[in-house]
Amino acid sequence: MKVLKIATAGSVDDGKSTLIGRLLYDTKSLTTDKLEAIEKTSKQRGYDYLDFSLATDGLVAEREQGITIDVAHIYFSTATKSYIIADTPGHVEYTRNMVTGASTSQAAIILIDARKGVIEQTNRHFFINNLLRVKDVIVVINKMDLVDFSEEKYNAIKADFEELMSKRDYQDQHITFIPASALKGDNVVNKSENMPWYEGQTLLEHLEELDLEDIYNTGTPRFPVQYVIRPKTDEYHDFRGFAGKVYGGQLSVGDDVVALPSQTKSKIKDIYFYDKKYQTASRRSSVTITLEDEINVSRGDMLVKVGDLPTIDKQFTATISWMDSKKFAAGNKYLVQHGVNKVLAKVDTIHYKINPDYSGIDENIDGLGMNDIAKVTFKLNKPIFYDAFKDHRTNGSFIIIDTQSNNTVGAGFIQ
Repeated sequence: MKVLKIATAGSVDDGKSTLIGRLLYDTKSLTTDKLEAIEKTSKQRGYDYLDFSLATDGLVAEREQGITIDVAHIYFSTATKSYIIADTPGHVEYTRNMVTGASTSQAAIILIDARKGVIEQTNRHFFINNLLRVKDVIVVINKMDLVDFSEEKYNAIKADFEELMSKRDYQDQHITFIPASALKGDNVVNKSENMPWYEGQTLLEHLEELDLEDIYNTGTPRFPVQYVIRPKTDEYHDFRGFAGKVYGGQLSVGDDVVALPSQTKSKIKDIYFYDKKYQTASRRSSVTITLEDEINVSRGDMLVKVGDLPTIDKQFTATISWMDSKKFAAGNKYLVQHGVNKVLAKVDTIHYKINPDYSGIDENIDGLGMNDIAKVTFKLNKPIFYDAFKDHRTNGSFIIIDTQSNNTVGAGFIQ
């Protein structure tokens, strides 16, 4: 079954957790004990309705405050798709969590409170989805029941968001607007009878019809080698295969390939998945590849098609999201984990800090604090094989690791 990963974003009390809870409830994805717990807690709090946010807010602090703090992953399925929803916090101080949730998503839901309209945090949420090249963005204008299901109010908010869209640098996004009431269930799974003026799809209908092939960010195939398989048994004495995952495009038997960094050429002989052979390895499939020639290939190397080489360099410029309380400054050294490879990197230049509310950039800064986003140049102790993030989401992204604590302290997207 196909799997669609979705990131949610919204300001405090816009109703993200309630929307997800409603999706789970109306698709009958809540277990009996979970539903009973929601009913019990809702009654204890004196509500005359079911508080669906209780279905997702897992931390004690989240339930007490009625807010989302950490990134929660929620799973549910329909007859046609499986879904993974990354429920990310909306607070400014949790920008890093929003980046984490959206970095691996193919679609995003941005919630807007119909009473408040487009606010600063809406700009931030859209900026992050634009930065991370999320192709399908659904703008859910929620709490329409609190503005009397007003078409005029909906159109005004839609116009404000369309003005925001004019500021983006990534134009290949598909933006869909849906007026909804997560609490009442209008236009989430079931069509609303309160908004006959809206002729579009419900949220679930839109998600069900998304073509995964269309919304995945594809590119030229990249095959980072995770492991070299040498069984050393009598039956497979001469077997030498390279295990990994195909990113970007597809690889087929007979393709002329180049092994990086040696740049030695060969041809794909066989493609295995367990004990079965296949003619083609599709994008995102984990396989073992054998080559016709006995060339030197090790863990951390990469197989690419002849004529489709990535950039091979000991420096790059990237947009980074800093996620640590320690200051990020020019001259600092970190480990950069790019795919399988982990290399020592020095911060060469911090060009400028980017204000993710589309208010511009800050130059002449001496460092970055937690949740800051900036354009930075790194110098590495050995070359890596990379693509620009806009062309290849997997081979154009990396994480930053503190050399002392070994904690992940940032994420980056190569320009």
